[in-house]
Amino acid sequence: MTAEEASFETRAIHAGQAPDPATGAVNVPVYFTSTYAQSEVGVFPFADYARVDNPTRHALEVCLADLEGGAYAVTFASGLAAEDALLRTLAPGDHVIVANDVYGGTYRLLTRVFGPWGLECTPANLTRTDAIEAAWRDETKLVWIETPSNPLLTIVDIAAVAEVAHARGARVVVDNTFATPYLQTPLAHGADVVVHSTTKYIGGHSDVIGGALVTNDEQLAEQLRFVHYAVGGVPGPMDAYLTLRGVKTLAVRMDRHCENAAAVAEMLASHPAVASVRYPGLASHPGHDIATRQMRGFGGMVSFEMRGGKDAATRLVASTEVFTLAESLGGVESLIEHPGAMTHASVAGSELEVPGGLVRLSVGIEGVADLIDDLTRALDQVSQA
Repeated sequence: MTAEEASFETRAIHAGQAPDPATGAVNVPVYFTSTYAQSEVGVFPFADYARVDNPTRHALEVCLADLEGGAYAVTFASGLAAEDALLRTLAPGDHVIVANDVYGGTYRLLTRVFGPWGLECTPANLTRTDAIEAAWRDETKLVWIETPSNPLLTIVDIAAVAEVAHARGARVVVDNTFATPYLQTPLAHGADVVVHSTTKYIGGHSDVIGGALVTNDEQLAEQLRFVHYAVGGVPGPMDAYLTLRGVKTLAVRMDRHCENAAAVAEMLASHPAVASVRYPGLASHPGHDIATRQMRGFGGMVSFEMRGGKDAATRLVASTEVFTLAESLGGVESLIEHPGAMTHASVAGSELEVPGGLVRLSVGIEGVADLIDDLTRALDQVSQA
């Protein structure tokens, strides 16, 4: 069987992870080294310095590129470090169109770090091509998609946006953190770059921070590797090892995340304390048909609005027992949060401000009956107060 014929599950376990040639170790070793011996000046078997490359990190990059259907992957110390490196390939005066519900950290990076440097960005409703065209400038170099988005779970047609952007000479980047390459491969739909916070589902165990960029563009990959080396936002070898360990079980975990999230979303949709539910797997979701077409499954994230607004939402997130009140997402354990006061506080007062009554769930892989019982009890308690 060739690598091209192998399943996702097989590639996740084997791509870039051949037994160690020196010892036969089945698991990729953790190479704790900051430098490498040179047989003579400028002659070395792998790299001259660990910021340039590390064998554990290299194995992770080969695996992620393979799973995303890309030729090149570059890993970073965090998802935002990856985004920072990508934005450094632009220049002052360039313009970026971003989703009007983009992750707050991405918007903060664009406006408060790169804004003073001279990069401009315009939020737009990327579900509408006319909105993209209205936001377009001669200086537009990048269209930044999240699908599903954080935290509103908007679904964007990647191929449709890519057609508009490429006709005008711009690149398309897709934040694939929520979907993972198991559920969605944006490069196959016309995206130029995929970005991940590998902290989330790819790592999957809430024990490591990391980020990655994947592309088929050799010139862009060279630019990214230069920034990677020159700026130094590299992951450590143990970070790479933990992330690679998480990748091995990504498929089986995502299957359970999707199954549990679908059941939770159905329950929420029928509860009187809930005003609306945002989950791409529900037929009522406006992006359901697109998600069905470009995704393998609908993911483990669910957002919903409480009828009692912000007060009810903040009381609810403090009332669950199986769901832990915490930021982040994508781990095996279920998390609950209030985006307006937590992960998306940085966009308060802007056009990206999220509704006060919004609650975001990262549905884990616990027993689904326990999750539904926990949420039902908390919702009943808040609605009766």
